[in-house]
Amino acid sequence: MSNHLVEDASDDSYVMDILDITLTPAWPRLGHQVRWEMHGHLKEAVDLTRVTCRVVMKIGPMKILDKSYKLPELLASMGTSLSGDPRPPAGPWRQTWDLRIPAAVPVARHRIHLRARTEDGKDFLALDIPVVFSHRWATAGDDAGSPNRPGLDRDLSWS
Repeated sequence: MSNHLVEDASDDSYVMDILDITLTPAWPRLGHQVRWEMHGHLKEAVDLTRVTCRVVMKIGPMKILDKSYKLPELLASMGTSLSGDPRPPAGPWRQTWDLRIPAAVPVARHRIHLRARTEDGKDFLALDIPVVFSHRWATAGDDAGSPNRPGLDRDLSWS
């Protein structure tokens, strides 16, 4: 995984082996776009239009979102859509999405859990994303949004 913001929480039993995820800019900001590039390997053919994604977003111990979406619905809510073959065969798989981070998300340190399953109930992917959303402008050398920046030493364990 090239981006330390996104953690692959899957194991060998998952349908997708994630090889790389890149976010540009590396630290998403509220109300702005982030480019999400994912490169993986599918162990079997998958109908991406039927993949169900459960998104849990927490601030500290409090859940602010716990909702399931079909993958196309989740992408549409972020201002993008599936591209390429919606039913790719087993083998190499790449997707690039230009996602818009909603400005209405609270300014806070978030823990986002994304779990996806195929139509037949197989585990597709599992991602954990700790992120600090801030309205302030960041410069190229700034670590705004970094879960490891000084002064942000609270425990972000997923328990």
